[in-house]
Amino acid sequence: MKRSALDATDIRILSAVQQYGQLSKTRLAEIVNLSPTPCWARLDRLKAAGFIRGYHAKVALDRIADFTQIIVTVSLTHHRKLDFDRFEAYVHRVDEITDCVATGGGIDYIMTVFVPRMAAFQNLMDDMLSADIGIDRYFVYITTKQVKSGQPNLAKLAAPPAR
Repeated sequence: MKRSALDATDIRILSAVQQYGQLSKTRLAEIVNLSPTPCWARLDRLKAAGFIRGYHAKVALDRIADFTQIIVTVSLTHHRKLDFDRFEAYVHRVDEITDCVATGGGIDYIMTVFVPRMAAFQNLMDDMLSADIGIDRYFVYITTKQVKSGQPNLAKLAAPPAR
């Protein structure tokens, strides 16, 4: 993936948007310490270049419904591109799977699943196992509490390596 050159002000703008979501022109300019017009022009440029993929609200799920969050590790039987593609296409179609990352090492995927009840999770897993998507084995971890959830610190990620 080609990296575009971003300066410190661009990183501050992206960090502010990442932390606070959509902001007024004035508020963003205050946070970034830049006058509003050039700040907004930079934001427009960052959006046009694809650095901002959208704005999202962090909803308090526990205030809306009872749910169970489950972490599932999955290993596939075979490791050909077709096997990975088939599994990933299936995962994209399942609303209850909110996150899925491919990993290297002893397991192939780590998924985060949200369901209203354990019975719903069992039905989901039964469907996945019946779907012939190559699952060899899976392990289930019930989430008992959210300790930390967030986004990486952009300034630290974009900083040049220490010498």
